[in-house]
Amino acid sequence: MAKKITLAKSLIGSKKDQIATAHALGLKKPGDVTVQPDNAQTKGKINKISHLVEVTEA
Repeated sequence: MAKKITLAKSLIGSKKDQIATAHALGLKKPGDVTVQPDNAQTKGKINKISHLVEVTEA
């Protein structure tokens, strides 16, 4: 099952590693949506920026 990830908040003021994580997921500005596989790497990235994103089942 895949996860649909939406960047809900701006990256302005976030730490550099959190911005890099968002960019690695393909999220650059609020409202951007990406679909990622449901694996350990994706879960770790989501956990790191969980306060910035909304996650739903794709």
